[in-house]
Amino acid sequence: MCIIILSMNLKQEYLEDFKIYLKSEKNFSAHTIRAYYNDVYTFLLWIGELKPEDIEPQKFSEYLYFIQRINYTKTTIARKIASIKAFYKFLYREEIIEYNPIDNIHSPKQNKTLPDFLYEDEVENILRNIKIDTPAGYRNRIILELLWVSGMRISELSSLNYENLNLDQNEIRVFGKGSKERIVLIPDKTKDGLINYIENVSDLICKTEKNPSSPLFINYNGYRLQNQSIRKALKQAVEAIQFTKKVTPHVFRHSFATKLLEHGADLRIVQELLGHASIKNTQIYTHVSIQRLKDVYNVAHPHSV
Repeated sequence: MCIIILSMNLKQEYLEDFKIYLKSEKNFSAHTIRAYYNDVYTFLLWIGELKPEDIEPQKFSEYLYFIQRINYTKTTIARKIASIKAFYKFLYREEIIEYNPIDNIHSPKQNKTLPDFLYEDEVENILRNIKIDTPAGYRNRIILELLWVSGMRISELSSLNYENLNLDQNEIRVFGKGSKERIVLIPDKTKDGLINYIENVSDLICKTEKNPSSPLFINYNGYRLQNQSIRKALKQAVEAIQFTKKVTPHVFRHSFATKLLEHGADLRIVQELLGHASIKNTQIYTHVSIQRLKDVYNVAHPHSV
């Protein structure tokens, strides 16, 4: 019994260090960290008395067979594999293990699906109908507009501080996945709205000092506005106009990318603005654009049917 307790305590120590690594060095969102943590924790429970450093490829293959029998989706299985692979890369980096036993394990192929996106007039309709007669309403409007015009992830936007702004150049510096830094651009109209929020509206929400490291978007208690609050604001805006499509902050990001490509932007430029590590992640938006062309053709061309 003592051996088992000692083993689990050691596993928990590894896991907590892994969590700190994901947050401080990989700059993963709180949602992703929670998912990775739970995935690895489940795996460590499954291996029982075995130590993580004693796992062989065969044992991990048995675990894959185990989770596939639970009827998880391919996406979920792929994430669980990614979580555990990241954990073992961390153990190898920390020299806890001498070699990575699951380095050559591959995730199952996923079915390619086109990302949901909105047309420009649909996004503008949502933004136009957000009530800005309260400080929070104005703040929510500028936040959602920023998501639309910049392509930022919701976690990137909520983590913005004043030091990230270079409004003289219409630039915002963000830190994406893997702590990768990039510059996103905003148009003059959005910049003017953001300046008005900073100079006039934010103090009506809560009067706080605006230091370089202070959060840009705050709640009524003066604390950083969380992702959940942004999602709630978007949901309320969509419900207010009885919009039927599924709309999330990430749909705004997809819509941003699709709009740029349809207006002739180079794929590499879109990749840079989105902060994609690989061009493959950006190429899916070309399929979205082609699909829209087909939709327009099928509706407009007299011989399409």
